[in-house]
Amino acid sequence: MNFGDLPEQYSTLGSSKIVVLPVPYDGTSTWIKGADKGPQAIIEASGNMEIYDIETDSEVHLLGIHTADPVLENKSPEDMTKAVYKEVKKLLGRNKFVVTIGGEHSISIGAIQAHTEKFTDLTIIQIDAHADLRDEYLGSKYNHACVMARAREFAPTVQIGIRSMSVEESFVTEPGRIFYARDINQGETWKYDMLSVLSNNVYITFDLDALDPSIMPSTGTPEPGGLHWFEAIEILRRISERSKIVGFDVVELCPNPASKASDFLAAKLIYKLLTYSFIDQIPKQGK
Repeated sequence: MNFGDLPEQYSTLGSSKIVVLPVPYDGTSTWIKGADKGPQAIIEASGNMEIYDIETDSEVHLLGIHTADPVLENKSPEDMTKAVYKEVKKLLGRNKFVVTIGGEHSISIGAIQAHTEKFTDLTIIQIDAHADLRDEYLGSKYNHACVMARAREFAPTVQIGIRSMSVEESFVTEPGRIFYARDINQGETWKYDMLSVLSNNVYITFDLDALDPSIMPSTGTPEPGGLHWFEAIEILRRISERSKIVGFDVVELCPNPASKASDFLAAKLIYKLLTYSFIDQIPKQGK
């Protein structure tokens, strides 16, 4: 099955502008396991979406969305990172827009590195509950808790929705480039401050635990006080209006077999973010 359960006309590699790259890796998570099952759950749920977007009166699938074979390297987080980097770099070399889906958050490192090598004037935007700024965790610099420490080595970063970190991480946050969940809850000013520090190109890494557990309970490390649906998509819409989104990843779905709502939300989020990324390029169909 491919993302959106699209017909061949809109899902072959050659005819598709967009490529969804699954990375079912869960090698460094430290609480609830199961993120390796996230990509398949998202793809299965996506087949039940309406592919017409009411808000924008558009169908982004008309640009073509190909689902690639998954990256299965799992010997170590370092090896997995190299494998993701290699595959994303290859797809970017074919001028594809790459959506990497996890899997735990460590899968983002290779994708981020590949994008920073292709695109200049790039900001990495993290939407997440956790700071992920540890330089090393449990013996690895490629742990899910180190993602943004590695990302900073490649490009400037902006962090949105953060509400959990260690005291060590608090020493290395960047004032003016981190927007805590409490900022979001207290008013609108933070949005303008956030937009003002973005560059012309942006890459988004979206950890699903950025969302409140009331709408996204199926994550490995749920945190109270998160974003709700319309808050999240407003942030994404504003970003897309300010900057060009050149790629993104969505990670940390830990599926619950008894409830498919989180799987569907993740799929819908990906499709909505694709819509915002390509809104000026989507062909219109007659009604």
